[in-house]
Amino acid sequence: MKTNYITLSLSAVLLLGIYSCKKVEATSVEPEASADSKAIVSDSISSAASMEVKDKQFIKTADVNMEVKDVYNATIAIEKSAQDLGGFVTKSNLQSNVVYEDTYNTSDTDAMLIKKYKSENTIQVRIPTEKLGEFLTFINTNKLFLNSRSINAEDVTANIRYSELEAKRNQKTSENIDHIKNNKDKVTLDDNNMAEGNLQKLNTMSMADNLKYSTVDIYIKEPRLRIAEIAVTNTDSIDNKYKYNFIHDAKNGLVYGFYLIQRIIVGLINIWPIVLIAAGVIYFVRKRKIKKSGIPKTSEQNS
Repeated sequence: MKTNYITLSLSAVLLLGIYSCKKVEATSVEPEASADSKAIVSDSISSAASMEVKDKQFIKTADVNMEVKDVYNATIAIEKSAQDLGGFVTKSNLQSNVVYEDTYNTSDTDAMLIKKYKSENTIQVRIPTEKLGEFLTFINTNKLFLNSRSINAEDVTANIRYSELEAKRNQKTSENIDHIKNNKDKVTLDDNNMAEGNLQKLNTMSMADNLKYSTVDIYIKEPRLRIAEIAVTNTDSIDNKYKYNFIHDAKNGLVYGFYLIQRIIVGLINIWPIVLIAAGVIYFVRKRKIKKSGIPKTSEQNS
């Protein structure tokens, strides 16, 4: 009996040990699965967005072309996300392209303007390079359809080294110029060297800025036409209402005729010399014709 009890106790201890080992194994597997799921999410954006290599410097840029449900709402969300991540918007050109519009009268005073349009926006954003992957992930949540996406990581390690060497060369040249005797040529050399140094500093600052902030160009549009209904005034009824007023127009006609007579009289007064000369010419011509027609009559009577 005692032997059976000992055997049962050992069996229970053994089973508990096996169960504990399986539980530990199951627990250790869960972080691995979580890590795999994170890797899948990261891979969906592209390793180029978050790539880091020892002793290498990369200037990263991205270009996204996609269709969204609402361009305006997507624009607001993208710009807010950029600001929250420490970035800023350098360009946002939102516009609605109207493809058709017409006005339909709904009553004597009211009408409805119907516009069919499609909205689009071109956005350029500067994002801290370490936040580029996170920003692209957020953009991906706003898409209906992704037309294209490109991510570039340009290795500028050699360029940075070359810039440092050029800065040292410029400094050495400046020191050599200082040892030259003061003359006109020294001034020219110093000025040229200073201009070259300033240009080199500008290039260095620009490269540092591009390393710190990645440029993301985004083009978004809506897949189908949208319709806007705008309440307006029925202009046809307004035009008909005031198009013709007999009493008013008759009164204006009388006034206009009176002024027209005045203008004609004033015009004749202005050209009175011409009228007088014309009248004189007509008088003499007619008088001469009368004389000519009177001579033959006299001769006929004598005969």
